[in-house]
Amino acid sequence: MMNESVSTIMSTELITVTPSNTLSQVRKLFLSNKIHHLPVVNGRKLVGILTTYDLWKNEIAPQDYSSTLVSEVMTHKVARLLPTDKVGTAAEVFLDHRFHALPVVNEEDEILGIVTSFDVLLYEFGKEYPNPILFQHLFKSKEHKEITYAD
Repeated sequence: MMNESVSTIMSTELITVTPSNTLSQVRKLFLSNKIHHLPVVNGRKLVGILTTYDLWKNEIAPQDYSSTLVSEVMTHKVARLLPTDKVGTAAEVFLDHRFHALPVVNEEDEILGIVTSFDVLLYEFGKEYPNPILFQHLFKSKEHKEITYAD
């Protein structure tokens, strides 16, 4: 069953960017952290999301990354979840819309975490295989810290 709240599987070690960051800064974050989705915030408020797909679909040449702002390519209308929404809801949204990350926000639209399609897969895998041989490190508890890349 996928009736647990997404708060139980969401990542809270957030790396965020602001609309005024450049794509050069974003590229470094994607590569150094091996991630594909960055919530875009103004303070703590979610204002968009930027993905590696956004860089590709907008056909921005790498030499233009230093002069291109996040605000120019980010997705402004972002699907989001509340921490009380169910894991099954996240899975349904992923299947219906074919994207792979959903920011988790509170009632004031402040970012609390992010849940990815990988988190849902890991959740289901962990229920079926509670003592995995190869991926034990993925099932250890996560430290709750936040990383923000500001201007």
